[in-house]
Amino acid sequence: LIKAAKQKGLDVTCSVSVHHLLLTDEKLQNFDTRYKVNPPLRDENTRQALINAVLDDTIDCITTDHQPWDIEHKKLEFDLAKNGTIGLESAFGSLQNVLPLEVVIKKLLGAYAVLTDYQPEISENTIANLTLFNPDTEDIFTTKNILSTAKNSAFLQQPIKGKVLGIINNKQLIINE
Repeated sequence: LIKAAKQKGLDVTCSVSVHHLLLTDEKLQNFDTRYKVNPPLRDENTRQALINAVLDDTIDCITTDHQPWDIEHKKLEFDLAKNGTIGLESAFGSLQNVLPLEVVIKKLLGAYAVLTDYQPEISENTIANLTLFNPDTEDIFTTKNILSTAKNSAFLQQPIKGKVLGIINNKQLIINE
């Protein structure tokens, strides 16, 4: 429907969450509440269709859908647990497992760029806010990677590629240790 609307010239945008691009409903077999999200995880065919929609620009942006529920809201029986998973710390490294780096950057910037017609331009005397990263490192995502107070990540013990080293924001360098 989104693709058809765009072909008709309608002003529509579409996003997808990181976890819907990487995980399937097979993760729900053990009723682990880290995988209880809304909308729910779907099958492999749906996951592949979402990836293809990102690649052909039907989907404009990727969101983290970051929902840092505390342990009291996630360590419950499956039907009582809150929907959601954290996603800020794992998005960049996880997405590179299924998408090219250039697409990851474009689609993570996508929401802001699509909604504001933002075109990044850095010139002399411009105060820039930058993210510094190494796209080639590989690691396993663990709780040591999580800066959020909540640890309800669907990506724990999953491989990640790339690491955010820090940011330059408002003329300050902030290093990720």
